[in-house]
Amino acid sequence: QVQLVESGGGLVQPGGSLRLSCAASGSIASIYDMGWYRQAPGKQRELVATITSGGRTNYADSVKGRFTISRDNTKNTVHLQMNSLKPEDTAVYYCNIAATTRTMPNIHTYWGQGTRVTVSS
Repeated sequence: QVQLVESGGGLVQPGGSLRLSCAASGSIASIYDMGWYRQAPGKQRELVATITSGGRTNYADSVKGRFTISRDNTKNTVHLQMNSLKPEDTAVYYCNIAATTRTMPNIHTYWGQGTRVTVSS
């Protein structure tokens, strides 16, 4: 019912930048929070950044000042601009949304398939 398609991952050198994008589609009625999470090898998935429908943002301490989350409510998209990347940012990044659909009026969370980011020289 809801599909999330992520793009923008890849290999980048330390200090470089990447921009991740996530497009939500399907029988969406309303999207509330949108966010990005990441999972490094051997570690649990962790929050990177979230943004409310009103534009209020929240960041993990490890990415504050380097990453910027944004969204386009008209296109149901969320982006993550990542600057000054470090090797410890290497992970699979997952898009997450909280949304209602035309058939499910209660809020559910949905996940994308993940996009890999590798920061290495």
